[in-house]
Amino acid sequence: MKGKRLSPASIRRIYGTLRGALNTAVKKKLLAYNPALSVELPATEASKARVWDAEQAGRFLDFVKDDRLYALYLLVIMAGLRRGEAVGLRWEDVQLDTGYLRIAQQVVEVAGKVYVGPPKTKAGERAVALDPDTVAVLRAHRAAQMRERLAWGEAWTDTGLVFTREDGQMLQPAAVTIRFRATATKAGVPVIRFHDLRHTCATLALAADVPMKVVSDRLGHSTMAITANLYTAVLPAVAREAALRVANVVPHMREGAGEHVTAV
Repeated sequence: MKGKRLSPASIRRIYGTLRGALNTAVKKKLLAYNPALSVELPATEASKARVWDAEQAGRFLDFVKDDRLYALYLLVIMAGLRRGEAVGLRWEDVQLDTGYLRIAQQVVEVAGKVYVGPPKTKAGERAVALDPDTVAVLRAHRAAQMRERLAWGEAWTDTGLVFTREDGQMLQPAAVTIRFRATATKAGVPVIRFHDLRHTCATLALAADVPMKVVSDRLGHSTMAITANLYTAVLPAVAREAALRVANVVPHMREGAGEHVTAV
């Protein structure tokens, strides 16, 4: 009996985990080279992103204010972390005093099993600046986690992770997505993919005039071209605003205006 055929995306996730393990073996001199580096992967079709606008993102965050995963949702929307990066984030990689966090690992789920490995790409290993409100929410989250730890006593599992279950154990990535979709439905906002929260972060940043290079670095893209290809078509308002700014720079007679307009 043949097993279920894996999708190209699943194959890439498995490959990423294997590549990371073999890289570790090379570093430990157990292998001379990483044979996974010569593997040709099947092409994947990028899923069309659906994003929330600022009002929808704000409505969702207000609704989940008392949810134990509120800090996780806020961090993904504000900082653009991937799901695996958020689930795998460790307290040792978070510097609340300076307002930065470091992406050093991610959690991936393959065929129901969870693995901890390196970030998706080399560029994914990055430092991400945090705004003061997100820092304050993370401080409150850490205090709540400490209360849970005291309540569980010796039964607490010390994973060192920022976001955990009530007993300290690692979150299941798939369970995070299921919970998010159910919560979005209750909040009355469009139900998008969890990964689309990352797209939402990027498009809101571009709409707020954050330079493309800065957005690219925060997301951990290897090139700025990836960011441009993914997001300039997602939020048409960004492109329209750019067109208006260019038009306003050049003094000319506006069609139907009956007067000469000079840029200011």
